[in-house]
Amino acid sequence: MALAISRVAVLVSCFNRKATTLAGLRSLFNQKHVEHLGMAVFLVDDGSTDGTAAAIAARFSSVRILHGDGSLWWVGAMRKAFAAAMAEGYDAYIWWNDDTELVEDALSRLVNCAISVEPELGPAIVVGTTCDPETGKPTFGGLRKRISGLRIEFTQVDPNPGKPVRIDTMNGNFILIPSAIAKVVGNMEPRFLHRLADFDYGQRAVKAGFSVILAPGYFGRCKVDSIANTYLDGTIPLAARWKSLMSPRGTDPREWLLYTSRHYGWRWPLYFISPYVKVFFTGIRARK
Repeated sequence: MALAISRVAVLVSCFNRKATTLAGLRSLFNQKHVEHLGMAVFLVDDGSTDGTAAAIAARFSSVRILHGDGSLWWVGAMRKAFAAAMAEGYDAYIWWNDDTELVEDALSRLVNCAISVEPELGPAIVVGTTCDPETGKPTFGGLRKRISGLRIEFTQVDPNPGKPVRIDTMNGNFILIPSAIAKVVGNMEPRFLHRLADFDYGQRAVKAGFSVILAPGYFGRCKVDSIANTYLDGTIPLAARWKSLMSPRGTDPREWLLYTSRHYGWRWPLYFISPYVKVFFTGIRARK
């Protein structure tokens, strides 16, 4: 039976960036060529104090707003939205980041790509690439695994302008998950807080026998966060870099242990220690 997508649930989280969230929602609700598509938006506001939830309710009354207490982070909020949507049942679930401003045909192209690849590949996760609004360079989208000796790395894949391509996993900024995959793979891993859950979900889907596909072209604009004052910033003191590394926005050891042991095979101990060794020794070198 051919894949049919007539009802989709869009899942999104937000926290204290009202202007960004409202701009993103405008791009979502201004989508074209979706007259045939029933869309429900499940948004988790994780305890915003800037009036985000009230502004959304006033401007986009159809959005189903769920609330957190500020401790959910990205993964917890998205899990909450995903669970609420799966409890009702939709043909497909779309993860979308509120800082991604979608091009006007993004939703229809993502859905059509999922339908077009199904006869050959079966149900597949379909990933839309975003680009930097100033440079036009790709920022988030599909990733492919490369192995060279002891080294494994996931590198970004530029979208083909004319055809979908297979990838190994993805950033979760704008992706479509058919219900058949959601029923098998389930929700996002609850032991992740802010990072890694999207990489992990794509890899779990592949291990379950499904495909992850990068759709043709670009789907929206989204900037990469600055590395200033993070563990990647070599200009700040080692103590500050270490604190950032251990935070949910960095590489929390418990989460990194779970991810590397699950997906890096016999090499996982090398990958588990690598970020901590790198930050420590580069920090010591910078102090000399």
